[in-house]
Amino acid sequence: MRDHPRILVTGGAGFLGSHLCDRLLDAGHEVLCVDNCYTGDKSNIYHLINHPRFEFMRHDITFPLYVEVDAIYNLACPASPIHYQRDPVQTTKTSVVGTINMLGLAKRLKIPMLQASTSEVYGDPNVHPQPESYWGNVNPIGPRACYDEGKRCAETLCFDYYRQHGLTIKVVRIFNTYGPRMHPHDGRVVSNFIRQALHGEPITLYGDGEQTRSFCYVDDLVDGLMRMMDTDVSITGPINLGNPVEFTMRELAEKVLQLSGSGTSLVHEPLPEDDPKQRQPDISLARKALDWEPKVTLHEGLKATVNYFKEARGV
Repeated sequence: MRDHPRILVTGGAGFLGSHLCDRLLDAGHEVLCVDNCYTGDKSNIYHLINHPRFEFMRHDITFPLYVEVDAIYNLACPASPIHYQRDPVQTTKTSVVGTINMLGLAKRLKIPMLQASTSEVYGDPNVHPQPESYWGNVNPIGPRACYDEGKRCAETLCFDYYRQHGLTIKVVRIFNTYGPRMHPHDGRVVSNFIRQALHGEPITLYGDGEQTRSFCYVDDLVDGLMRMMDTDVSITGPINLGNPVEFTMRELAEKVLQLSGSGTSLVHEPLPEDDPKQRQPDISLARKALDWEPKVTLHEGLKATVNYFKEARGV
């Protein structure tokens, strides 16, 4: 065993992945960050390049990867509609072929793999809030299916490797997460609202603005990921990770206006196809199995995110 366990983070130059790399290094691990930089950004990891326990590799996980590591966090995949719909075939390949490659690596090395799944596996839910036992309401041929069904298939693969090969798997379903290092043009509601407010543009509300989301700050989410990886092998998931406090899009827009100091207005556009009307995690299982729940309030998290967009992104 190495003095410092070597951890592979796919998608490590992305928003979530780069924060996870930070935390793993802080915990004393070696980190191999793998990203093809399709949506990831090397600027997210510039501060780590000279760290003695950090290594970056540019690689697309739809191709096999031959490395020696002690655990895998598989975060690689475009996660916002504007990015994953740009090349839907590649999105599905990343979730399916990429996950097969990472599971194959984990099987060869006999190591655990954490799969970053998503609340999108629930689709436009008929059950609210969503427990892990809910099977979802997903349109398999719609414009979001490349991501939704890709992630659902990735979960299937994880559990088949677990049953067929005895692989240690950890599946987490990530709900809306935000914070510093979000891309300003990723099409997500938090980054959209902040960018529009700071530019003095009208904030776009889709539909009547009464659809709801639950927003988890990135530090809380990364804490949940690491707790999940550290659980007993019997805990496979899936486990929801997200903030159960629900807000309407209108409430979010008003908070962004307040924190940004912007005097811009709100405008309404038609609701996109298959866009869920509500999304809220039931985190009872995470509380019980991981002793985890979010601690950062939306006000605190948005304030840090707005400041990041002002300073680091020059927005």
